[in-house]
Amino acid sequence: MRNSDDFRAVTRSGVRVGRPTLVVHAGRVADRDLVRIGFVVSKQVGNAVTRNRVKRRLRHLATAQLAGTPAGVDLVVRALPRAATAPAEVPADLVSAWSRAVAKAGSRVQARS
Repeated sequence: MRNSDDFRAVTRSGVRVGRPTLVVHAGRVADRDLVRIGFVVSKQVGNAVTRNRVKRRLRHLATAQLAGTPAGVDLVVRALPRAATAPAEVPADLVSAWSRAVAKAGSRVQARS
């Protein structure tokens, strides 16, 4: 995802699952054949080098989760400051939050805007 309206739609009308290092928002759209992912890493996480490192790591971990994700799901992964200070916790938190958010979003289908 690259459009701020898409990010806003998922975070406001989708489901939210939080973990100590990140928050995953998920929304489901009935008539789409792909999975879209967006990442939010704010300045609270750290300086530019740290934010980019966290974002690259999240992107890498998210690609492993795509295989089990049904089509038509939009996800926004928001890193919390602890993602930079405790990177060993991020993989388990992402897997846990991702699967829970997708399951919760599966029961809620939104109309395409």
